[in-house]
Amino acid sequence: MDLLDLDYDNILPFVSEEQLLGRQEEVDRHHQALEQGTGAGAESLGWLHLPSRLPESRIAELEEEAARIRDLAEVFVCVGIGGSYLGARAALSFCLSPFSNQRPSETRPGPEIYFAGHNLSSDDLSDLLELIGDRPLAVNVISKSGTTTEPAIAFRILREHLERRWGREEARRRIIVTTDQKRGALKQMADAEGYRRFVIPDDVGGRFSVLTPVGLLPIAVSGISIRDLLAGARDFESLASRTSRLQDNPAYLYAVIRHSLYSRGKLLEIMAGFHPALGFLLEWWKQLAGESEGKNHKGIFPASVLFTTDLHSLGQWIQEGNRILFETFLLIESSAREVQVPLFKEDADGLNYLAGKSLDFINEKAYKGTAEAHREGGVPNLTLRLKDRSPRTLGQVFYFFERAIALSGYLLQVNPFDQPGVEFYKRNMFRLLNKPGFK
Repeated sequence: MDLLDLDYDNILPFVSEEQLLGRQEEVDRHHQALEQGTGAGAESLGWLHLPSRLPESRIAELEEEAARIRDLAEVFVCVGIGGSYLGARAALSFCLSPFSNQRPSETRPGPEIYFAGHNLSSDDLSDLLELIGDRPLAVNVISKSGTTTEPAIAFRILREHLERRWGREEARRRIIVTTDQKRGALKQMADAEGYRRFVIPDDVGGRFSVLTPVGLLPIAVSGISIRDLLAGARDFESLASRTSRLQDNPAYLYAVIRHSLYSRGKLLEIMAGFHPALGFLLEWWKQLAGESEGKNHKGIFPASVLFTTDLHSLGQWIQEGNRILFETFLLIESSAREVQVPLFKEDADGLNYLAGKSLDFINEKAYKGTAEAHREGGVPNLTLRLKDRSPRTLGQVFYFFERAIALSGYLLQVNPFDQPGVEFYKRNMFRLLNKPGFK
């Protein structure tokens, strides 16, 4: 079993290994709080052993529904915001392609997949409706309450489209709801209309929900194996639950490195991916880290870049700007396809010295040069290596970051599982929109 590899040599000039390992007792204490459910937010720890406890019947039910949707629809739209869509979006980009919206092919039959309900743009939703046209459509609306403004509006508009195009009875077959088991406007609507319904567990928060039906259903519709994804998550769940020893648990070591650098004035973490397929995984990580840690005027600000692209826009600032940051590089070790630089006799562009070398080989050298330059420029950096772009590897990555960010919140002495600050903007927005009850 190949697990993720964490290389932290480039932070040792800033924090010694002795200082990191000296925090073992503190880590052990927080590990016990997680495993025994005695820490802050213990009522939201359903994700902790979810990979190993998800019943076979639930997995089969999700696969069966995904097959029904693939047969039913040419277009599949997931409606949700934050954790209700970022995990699935990350999986599709990581395992399939960052280009366009996962269109079907000979090797991956099924509908085109789009995401809605994560903004309030008329143009964006109009563009989506034009893409859909009169083609057969299925919609999966994902929300615990059903009243979150952005997805609720998008669902209302898409529901109207479905009912106008197909009639109310047929629309019922084409709407799938993922929501709370017992309460909420969306649950009530699903019961009243007879929509197919999947449950978001009460003890799993949105940003930790990718391995629940929130993420698993859309991922299954895409043709990605959710069994392999869950197997990868179980790989890391087993390791992280078995030991809190920093030399053996890279998720905990990553959390300790982050907090140690934060304590030394490094207030911003840049997660730098060296492959475009990592783009939405970085977006998922940003919500996980930012919403979990940013409380009580504490927390590392999570930012992301895609290299080498962003070296040509933000590289100067990272190299010589304010020294308040550290970097985590995210690399994919092997590619399923290899593209080599061709040999040109005239060599007008001077690239024949690279002829016969693969882009992955060149990309690796770009990473090493960047890591060295940034370390010398005063930017501590560490590297997380992923074996490949398989669902199993992605399952490991999802669980790695969930476990690491949970510990990181405890090290900061905040509850990593709530998000009280999210409600402040909503109250002001509702007041400005004259929503009843808000003045």
